[in-house]
Amino acid sequence: MTIETKERGKVMERQYPHLSSPITLGRTTFRNRMFSAPMGGTDIANDGCIGPKSTAFYELRGKGGAAAVTVSELMVHPETDGSHAYHLDESILNSLACATYTADAIRRHGAIPSLELSHSGQFAGTYMTDKSKQHGLAQWGPCDGMRADGVPVRALTHEMIDDIVASYGHVAGLAKRAGFEMLMIHGGHGWLINQFLSPLFNHRTDEYGGSLENRCRFAVRVLTAVREAVGPFFPIEFRLSGAEFCEGGYDVAEGARIAQQLEPYIDLLHVSAGTYQKTFGITHPSMFEEHGRNVFLAAEIKKHVDVPVATIGGLNDPAQMEEIIASGKADVVYMGRALLADPYLPRKVVENRTEDIVRCLRCFTCMAERAATSTRRCTVNPIIGREMEGDEVVPVAAVRRRKVVVAGGGPGGLYAAWTAARRGHDVVLLEKEDQLGGILKSEQALPFKHEMYELTGTYERFCRAAGVDIRLSTEATPELVEELGADALIVAVGSEPLVPPIPGLNGPNVIVVNEYYRHADEVADDVVVMGGGLAGCECAVHLAQEGKRVSLVEMRDALAPDANVRHRPLLMAQIEQLGVDVRLGHQALSVGEGGVTCKVGEDEVLVPGATVICALGQRSRTATVESLRDAAPFVRVIGDAARVGTITNAVYWGYHAALDI
Repeated sequence: MTIETKERGKVMERQYPHLSSPITLGRTTFRNRMFSAPMGGTDIANDGCIGPKSTAFYELRGKGGAAAVTVSELMVHPETDGSHAYHLDESILNSLACATYTADAIRRHGAIPSLELSHSGQFAGTYMTDKSKQHGLAQWGPCDGMRADGVPVRALTHEMIDDIVASYGHVAGLAKRAGFEMLMIHGGHGWLINQFLSPLFNHRTDEYGGSLENRCRFAVRVLTAVREAVGPFFPIEFRLSGAEFCEGGYDVAEGARIAQQLEPYIDLLHVSAGTYQKTFGITHPSMFEEHGRNVFLAAEIKKHVDVPVATIGGLNDPAQMEEIIASGKADVVYMGRALLADPYLPRKVVENRTEDIVRCLRCFTCMAERAATSTRRCTVNPIIGREMEGDEVVPVAAVRRRKVVVAGGGPGGLYAAWTAARRGHDVVLLEKEDQLGGILKSEQALPFKHEMYELTGTYERFCRAAGVDIRLSTEATPELVEELGADALIVAVGSEPLVPPIPGLNGPNVIVVNEYYRHADEVADDVVVMGGGLAGCECAVHLAQEGKRVSLVEMRDALAPDANVRHRPLLMAQIEQLGVDVRLGHQALSVGEGGVTCKVGEDEVLVPGATVICALGQRSRTATVESLRDAAPFVRVIGDAARVGTITNAVYWGYHAALDI
């Protein structure tokens, strides 16, 4: 793809021409093939109105260059779906106004505003933070039954089905009136329409069950009602699980037949994957899955339909997405988490600035916070959820230029330095070691966490471009900070491994987990990992993936309590699938050439292994922090230096420390 650049009188070559090319659906032209996937907002009012923070959240995706931005999820029938999500009802004060302002906020940046219409069916209340209230709701589905968690489900009557179909049409008309220019009908992931489509859920014997045509009848009626409400040429998109990946569900061949049934009623077929409660790590591919692991579903279904097809699933690499479009696997690519990490990813692709993309780590911080606190966070992007607090591109310039010293070149220190430099300060970053990255250096040895290691290079590039003076192999001392004339000091010296005085723990067969990347080729085929926290569990998974026999020793009664609520179940599944020998309740007493001797109750047992990985946690570099507390007028301690925690905390605290100077 080329475009004329009138000011310069020459043609610009797009690095990814297929990804950057427009597409027309109905009579609406979308500026490129990169769409922002449905993501729920955070400040949802009790009556289902879209809050101002959510409006700003969606607007940032439009500003970042996405061709379409999908607001999610709007529940069409509150009478049978008690989920705490968006509603659109002219009887609710501000409901239509909030939707209108949101659609306008997206559209003003050239993106097409889209709204996802949904019904949870037998999983009503899913989005409630207090899950106990979910169990008190009446759960409605295609037929009577019992959910896996013991909650009874009642069959929708014909009258209720008619009312729900009508509500889809009514809400669709309101959405169009509010300024939304495309609608996505959610028919996947185990929600109500999918419950009718799937033999896993649908055991009806009337015209809505049995044959494929009957199971598609509800979806067809919904799509027909929506079309009648919005008129011809208005883009209607249908989100379909291409396959359900569970016993009793349908496969991709059946998914293609469903797509053929629905094709006459839609303008874009959005092929996702999986079903609720059973396939979270597939529907939202985890770091243990390949990027684009669900693209094959779209590619296969596309062979059987003529309507344009969209794909989704852990996509964040422009080269991969370009190949998907160029080879005809799909016509559109959707991104969700990738646009949390970098809302400007589409714009960077179109402008040939892909080296500046901040890659999603697939760490699930975003979805864990959504489930735990009803907020939205991203490990690598502290702006998410705070879009209204200031300019997200360049933080407000400081009134007075100051000399800022940052001690430590881990993720928090780098982000702090970059932020301070963008505000116009004179910034020096001091790193004791000869390489930046802090604890992220250790991630380079784990292929499924390599993007976390690469984050250092991205942040370093941002710092250097902003003029940060980076000095490696230079320890921050009070004398040096004074010599540099620092007005402000941000202490980001991180943490160090916790190595307790266990006999033999300093032996030649012991590798501290932080240093594993330096000694990976020294690890024997039989390994004992001491410490069942997040770091130890992930290291055990990696070693088992390499074919080694791994024992995981933990003195507590549970593994990885420090992992977030979305990542932990997937991590535990990997440990089980790979056959890691888990030893809970084992207190390490000593380490020898043959392994680790542990106390189990009143007994001593040997956990055999030629190599021992020490992953017993981290502790803050308190002595260094204390030595620097009075080294400048303004001092802020961030990240692990303040409290051992997450990369998220380091980045967030570094960002805000720089704003406070």
